[in-house]
Amino acid sequence: MPGNLLKDVERKILTGSDSRLRLLTIVRLRWLGVFGQIIAVSIVYFGLGFDLPVGPCLIVIAVSAWVNVFLGILYPARHRLSVNFATTLLAYDIIQLASLLYLTGGIDNPFTMLIVAPVTVSAATLPFTRTIGLGVLAVVCATFLAFYGLPLPWMPEGGLYHPLVYKLGVLAAVASSMPFLALYVWRLTQEGQKMSTALAATELVLSREQKLHALDGLAAAAAHELGTPLSTITLVTNELDRQIEKNSPYREDILLLRSQAQRCREILQKLTRHPRDEDPLHASLNVKEMIHEAASPYMASGTILAIRAAPAASAAGPDARVPLGVRRPGVIYGLGNIIENAVDFSNTRVDISAEWDGDIVSVLIADDGPGFKPELIENLGEPYVTARAAVRRNRSNPKVSGLGLGFFIAKTLLERSGARLHLDNRPAPEHGARVHIIWPRAAFEAAPESREPIHPRAQLREPPGPGDPISDAI
Repeated sequence: MPGNLLKDVERKILTGSDSRLRLLTIVRLRWLGVFGQIIAVSIVYFGLGFDLPVGPCLIVIAVSAWVNVFLGILYPARHRLSVNFATTLLAYDIIQLASLLYLTGGIDNPFTMLIVAPVTVSAATLPFTRTIGLGVLAVVCATFLAFYGLPLPWMPEGGLYHPLVYKLGVLAAVASSMPFLALYVWRLTQEGQKMSTALAATELVLSREQKLHALDGLAAAAAHELGTPLSTITLVTNELDRQIEKNSPYREDILLLRSQAQRCREILQKLTRHPRDEDPLHASLNVKEMIHEAASPYMASGTILAIRAAPAASAAGPDARVPLGVRRPGVIYGLGNIIENAVDFSNTRVDISAEWDGDIVSVLIADDGPGFKPELIENLGEPYVTARAAVRRNRSNPKVSGLGLGFFIAKTLLERSGARLHLDNRPAPEHGARVHIIWPRAAFEAAPESREPIHPRAQLREPPGPGDPISDAI
């Protein structure tokens, strides 16, 4: 089922001990840092002639170079680091840079802002809690450098000394820019990851549909290949039945063999029959039957499901006829998903009402729960936007939480059938969420291969309001 596929994808996101940081990435970044540090030290010492402890500086830089060499020997370049190992390496980078800054002026060194870089890398590749820990380490190191450190390399005739207020200002700049950059990068990374995973989930569902279509082709091939042997079996059994004596003990077995061969032919004919050739009772259904089929799995959930359907007050004559459409499993799945959400969030009751006229077919699903949060209504239906809290109010499994992919795919399937969705809350003093699903009547009644575009008049119609009459209980 698509729901199971989505749960598998969600489980992969919510669990997993590996980071998104490859060894090759962190090694290349560290080599870039090593070469940059060597160039900076060389320019200051040899180019500008400033006095600085060049020996200890080169030792600190050499340690990073040897760490890179060691990692390159120990692990393959494509190795994906664990969260703990990646956190350790980034913490080392912060301490290494802080050590080099200590030798070259402390927080007075203009390269102090580079201490933010490892925290930014962590925000893009590690869990948020690890990023907070690395940020705290960076702030501690920057605070230490504000009060301790060797003098800033400067001209021999006079050193450059900044007052404590200036140093505290630099510390404040580092401390404030670090969470801003980390949150910005983390947010962009999360958005990209959610969209990628939502796309993967959709591809899984589409792949399943393709496999079902492939089974149709296999069924047709099987019917073609098995048709001749089954006909031969039927012919032979008919000949044996005519030749064998009426009281023979084998006559009953021959008749059974012939009946079973005929049954096989009937089964193969059902598998290869086009939906338009099926029994109308199963190939098509009206809007009432569609709602009942989508809601039937939740009838025993403990929530009252009140289902009503009737033509609109303005409908008369042929427009009042119950809309009849082709059975669409995607539409039934989408309706069932929305009904399931309403049941989960309801207190005691879910009202499902349908009405129609000559232009539209409308289904309204309303619960008596807390309703949609106003800030979420505009974004619901997008991948990974969910109204569910951390603890899902699900009677069958109260600890399962959702990421919004089910509603995303349900909305996509319904819109693919020609429907449009409108979400709002019940007007006061009532409370609860409402989902309006509206089809142009021509699209609802059309076959999937020849579905007509949305009628312009139907596009301008508003969803049924709370006071609109819904009658004729099913």
